[in-house]
This record gives sequence, C-alpha cells and structure tokens, in this order.
Amino acid sequence: MSKHVRGLAATWCAALALAALVSSATAQPAPAPTKPDVTLGSRPETVIWGYFSARVAPALRIKSGIMVRIDTMSHQGLLTRDDPVTFFGAAGIKPDEVLQDAKDIYAKVPHPKGLGVHVLTGPIWIEDAAPGDMLEVRVVDLEFRVPYGVNNTGPTSGVLPGLVEKPTPRIIRTDLARKVALLPGGIELPLAPFLGIMGVAPPPDLIIVSSGPPGRWGGNLDLRVLGVGSTLYLPVFNEGALFYTGDPHGVQGDGEVDGGALEQSLTATLQFILHKGAGTAMRGPRAEDAANYYALGLDLDLNVAMKTAVRETVELLQEKAGVTVAEAYAIASMGVDFKVAEAVDSVQLIYGTVPKKFFKQNPAYWGSK
Repeated sequence: MSKHVRGLAATWCAALALAALVSSATAQPAPAPTKPDVTLGSRPETVIWGYFSARVAPALRIKSGIMVRIDTMSHQGLLTRDDPVTFFGAAGIKPDEVLQDAKDIYAKVPHPKGLGVHVLTGPIWIEDAAPGDMLEVRVVDLEFRVPYGVNNTGPTSGVLPGLVEKPTPRIIRTDLARKVALLPGGIELPLAPFLGIMGVAPPPDLIIVSSGPPGRWGGNLDLRVLGVGSTLYLPVFNEGALFYTGDPHGVQGDGEVDGGALEQSLTATLQFILHKGAGTAMRGPRAEDAANYYALGLDLDLNVAMKTAVRETVELLQEKAGVTVAEAYAIASMGVDFKVAEAVDSVQLIYGTVPKKFFKQNPAYWGSK
C-alpha cells in the first residue's frame, strides 16, 4: 500500500484532469428479478477505504445478469478519534443502534492518508468483462440500515469555505416509517436514498485514485437521480470490470453545497449486465430511468462541465429524434433542464434531463411500472 500511496501524486493529477463525456444509452428490456441471487456484506475483508484501484482482490465474483444485495457503509462516524459508539452516543444513539460493521471497519480497515474518505464495498468481478465493454448497473432496491445519518461541514467544506467557523458534524434522526429526515427548525425532509458512489476500477495506468472526485469510471458522482429504478452505464477498463459502491445517502439536494448529504448507511440491491464491446465509444458514465435520459458533464471547471453536458444532450437528441445539430441545440435550450449535481468534489458534475416523452418511440425499460 505504501508504494501505491507514494505513486498517488502523479496518478491523482491525471485522474483529476479526466473529463467524462456522455451520450445516451438504453437498458435492455427485461423485468427486474424479484430477489437477489447473492449477498455481499460490508465487512473488513470486503471493503476498502478511500480509493479505487484495479489491484484489489475481488470481494465477489459473479456472472452477467446476477443481482446482488450489497451492504454499504457511511464514512461518517468513522473519521474521528472517537470510535463510532462514542461518536453516535453523544447524540443519544444507543450502542446497539450502531452497526457492527461500523465498529469493525473503524478498528480493522486501513485508511491511507491523502486519499478519500469513503468506505467502498467491493470490488465485484463480472465474469468475461474486458476493456471496451460496458457495464449496466440497475438500481433495483435501496434499504435503510439505520434510522439516522450525518451531515458534516466546516471551514474548508462546500462552495462557501469560511462560512462556518469550525467543524460541525450534525447527527440527524430519520423517521423511516414516514420516510422523512427530522431537520433543525422543525423541517421534515422527504427521504430519497441513492448511492453517491458507483464505479468500476479506473484505467490500469492509474494505479490508485482517490474516491473523492468522479471520473470516466464513475465513482463519486453524487447524482441524486440514481435512485430505485434508475440505471447507470459505465465503460470497462480492466478485466472483470471491478465494480465498487459506497457513500450511501438518505437524501441530498442538487449541488451538495455544504460538502455533504445526509450520509446514511444503505443496503442496495443491484443487477449487473455486461454488454460486450459496447464501451469502446463511451467517454464516461451514462444514466437513465423510466422517465428521462441524463446527459452528464464532468470537469474541474463547472463551466466546462456545463458545455460538456450540453454537447452530450445535443448528440442524444440527434440520435433519438433524427434532428440536425441546430435543431437539437434549439430543443435543448427550450426543453432540457440542466442542474449541478455536485460542486464540491474538485471534479464537478452537471446533468441535463432529457424527457423520454420527447421521442415517438422508446425501447421498453426494465424499471417502468
């Protein structure tokens, strides 16, 4: 590990410079399975902390089409000198309400300095996956593991550094029966869970990259539309694809402006489908759900990310509607909303929402009700 960390500086700069250019993709029309085929827990032997790498032994090996129930662990409560029981206990969380996985990861999993904060479950090896393929990841279900989460900000966090004078971790209770987060001021915010991180191992020349910023491989997209019923498409760079997930969120606003969401541990049920050779033309992640296609723009510069998202939207409209560049540009201006998914992870993400109702014909979608 020390060799990997010493090599971080060069690979980290390369990773940050990558921009993900996106075009549309369509899920294969197939009904979602009714129950998972296998379970992957978030134990010390099945997680890594703070980075992506193709040089980590698989935590699970599966075939294409398999559905996996995956435990994910929030990093909040694991980053302080206090152990998780002490940290959460300060807010009245009882010891038996703290996940055993959190206690074990805090005590046993190494967290290399200079890398990201996220605990990642994986990697999952998909049989026959090879560079140039595409991995389709269907979000079949998301379950809350605990009735609380954390939002943490501070002097160096978010889009307004210096606004908050000192670190301010806030433990927030959630009413899972009513599906709301109980916020200060009596505000009740509807829960909308999603996985902040879904990605494959980066290209092999990037020996190790932080889990912080996203890239062509996906990663820390913080794209809140990736809830139940959504699909993420990822280009494959390594044998087996090597899929990781983590950074579970109970709810997040677009922008994630204070540097964090409601960080809350989830259990995800994901189905993995391999598309041979379909990743060769991919320039980065793609996404969709039953109602919309999502055109993504990633870059260090938010203005460049916006331009990328618009270009990808224009290409998508040309492909789906058979219109000219000028016509697609006009349609994007009149009918497509562009939002900042996150503006706090160095590499920033803007996404355009392209309604499927624009098009006379759309392939059947697995997540349609």
